[in-house]
Amino acid sequence: MIENSIAKHQQEYSNAGFYFFAGKYFLSIAYIFDRRPAVCRRRASSQQIDEREPHTNIVRSLLTFPVVRPKHKTGLRIVSLAPSATSILCAVGTKKLLVGVTKWCCDVAPVAGLPQVGDCWHMESVADIVALQPTLVIGSVPYKQETVAKLLEQRLNFLAMNPRTLEDVYADIRLLGGIVGRAARAEALLRAMRSKFAAVERASKKLKRRVRVYCEAWPNPRISSPPWVAELVTICGGEMVVPAGEKVSDENVAEARPEVIVLAWAATGDKSKPQQAYGVEAWKDVPAIRERRVFVIRDELLNTPGPPLVTGALELSKMLHSRPERVNETITQRR
Repeated sequence: MIENSIAKHQQEYSNAGFYFFAGKYFLSIAYIFDRRPAVCRRRASSQQIDEREPHTNIVRSLLTFPVVRPKHKTGLRIVSLAPSATSILCAVGTKKLLVGVTKWCCDVAPVAGLPQVGDCWHMESVADIVALQPTLVIGSVPYKQETVAKLLEQRLNFLAMNPRTLEDVYADIRLLGGIVGRAARAEALLRAMRSKFAAVERASKKLKRRVRVYCEAWPNPRISSPPWVAELVTICGGEMVVPAGEKVSDENVAEARPEVIVLAWAATGDKSKPQQAYGVEAWKDVPAIRERRVFVIRDELLNTPGPPLVTGALELSKMLHSRPERVNETITQRR
């Protein structure tokens, strides 16, 4: 039953920006800790978005179940199942609120030493999370329905981030900054990220024309990198030549004729395999293959929708500006 309910909400609110569950019900984030800003007044409707604050992408829901409230006088205790959320929370100065993270979070934030639990796809037991007594668990979309069902059986407050574009990423930063009481720090982080992206974009003007780029998030089935990566490609002076964040075929990529191929396979670090790209029969006449312009970039630098994207943009820019004879380099910088 819970899995069916989750699937229904995934479909109904797929463009919401985030999901918030409390127990078995789908609620607004505004009610977690009795914080009720003007834009989050209770409404009679089960789904409303306040046009005055479009950047928050807040989906209202009728309050049908008591939200789990913190028992700790110290306030928030957050378990992050999303490296993006972990990187944001640390960047706004609230690492101390984290009581649990995933093993992937250490790649993007200074959280070594914190208890490590499963993630939204792989979780043998929620007992480790429950033992940490969190007041909020943060995950990301997509997630495995069975995993979230286990969490909701415990009546845990669960927030699932669902960014697609850079503006969604900025909205998530504002949202988390507001939740932890660091709105000003969140805005400062946004300004810094935008400034660095602008600097990369100015540098890209040196290119005589836009470079045709294919970025890959997974090889089998072949999936192109998310929309925010396509935006980074544009910032760096390129153009993504296949639809972003979608399954694509070998033929789709071949027909697009990318001049640069970037591999950032999810959850593999720098272990994407260029030799697989060079071995695809349908790609033998693709410019990127002929000129040996297949790059590997650590996946967390492109697949973590948060502060790590700045480093990802810098490395991506180096790739697009490099000469063919230097293209066999593998970017291995960690955050």
